Amino acid sequence: MLQPSHVPTTVVPVPNLIPVSGHLRQITPIPPSRMFLINKSLVVYRKNNPQGETFDASQGDGGASLPGVAPEIFERAAQLQLEHGSAYDMPYGTDGFRKTVAERYWKFATGSGLGPANVLATVGGRDALTKAYSAMLTLGHGRQGDMIITSRVPWISYNWGPYGVGANVMLAPGEAEDGWAYSEDGLRACVEAAASLGRKIAGIIITSPDNPTGNVISPERQIRLAREALRFGVAFVLFDWMYHFVGDHPPMDLNWFIQNFDKDERPRLMFLDGITKSLGASNTRNAHLIASEEVIKHITAQASHSVIPSFFSMAVAMAAYEMGYERASRVIVEPTNASRQVLREFVKEHGLKAIIGQGYYAFIHVGDWLEKKGWVDSEPLGQTLAEQHGLAIVPGAFFSPYGGQWIRFSYATPTGKTLGAVRRLLEGLDALINS
Repeated sequence: MLQPSHVPTTVVPVPNLIPVSGHLRQITPIPPSRMFLINKSLVVYRKNNPQGETFDASQGDGGASLPGVAPEIFERAAQLQLEHGSAYDMPYGTDGFRKTVAERYWKFATGSGLGPANVLATVGGRDALTKAYSAMLTLGHGRQGDMIITSRVPWISYNWGPYGVGANVMLAPGEAEDGWAYSEDGLRACVEAAASLGRKIAGIIITSPDNPTGNVISPERQIRLAREALRFGVAFVLFDWMYHFVGDHPPMDLNWFIQNFDKDERPRLMFLDGITKSLGASNTRNAHLIASEEVIKHITAQASHSVIPSFFSMAVAMAAYEMGYERASRVIVEPTNASRQVLREFVKEHGLKAIIGQGYYAFIHVGDWLEKKGWVDSEPLGQTLAEQHGLAIVPGAFFSPYGGQWIRFSYATPTGKTLGAVRRLLEGLDALINS
């Protein structure tokens, strides 16, 4: 019954009101990401060594350390923007973007069961992930406070992105010798541990190539892990493939991949990809999520009240996909692949312990130097290397305590810069214990 206009009334019926909870007063404050600050310490080195060369091996930004998006792609995007105008677009993006992603980039096959309606444009990867986490909670078990599983040493925003929308995060069992990769037993243990806390698993993130470790999980292994997770009652599996085009192996084949899942399993899968890494388009902020129509409609409805992607970001992606993405991404992929090879050779020659898979990053073990210095983990090493040796890296301790004896080293740079950076790393480590 409609309330009289002088009586306060709620927007949704009383039975549908969000329950009152005091948990916001007791949750851990979400810390800001230090990824954007670590290379600022190079200012100290430049001030004291005005003629000295600096090396930024912290970057996850090919647009800063490599040529980035080609001018002809930006020019084509500007033309598309002029043709499109400046009117509102749909919360999922535009039909043209969806069609281009489906037909030019992934080239969806009939047997995949996928089409443009399964594509959602987002404002970069973090936006896609936040929207995916919310969908996992709502459409999974329908509860806040359930768990998202990540690897033992996850990208820092995997730790805090889910927490910000009401999901808790569980680090899966894993060992450094295996790059902290998931195992079936580890996934089962996560489900059991969550149940002991009165929780269920809303989702799991499978990332390959991995950030921060660079570890690679074969497509076949990703399929086995995902199917086991679904069998254990995990509501959704999200495959983060943001780095899959950056490697000396073929990119993922979504048409083949998805056909390894039963039809009742496919609606519980999500796929994240975009141009921020493989095109060096970090500040263009375009990514896309592939998911079931139910998930896409749910996210689209919520996005209509929150964040809608800009057309220009979509236009850059459309221009790159129209060009042929292998060609468009060459300015990032080829020098990164070359740097990966010289880094592998350097690491082998100098007897370093490192994970060097694919993507942008190597995870290098520095525990021996830390122990001799008397440091508990790699956190102080980041500032020391930057300020005293002109090298920016990311301490593994930033990602999780289990990465505390490691550093993340970006080789998304020309080979000369990569070699200069890793040589400077050894100089800095040796100086650490000889000072």
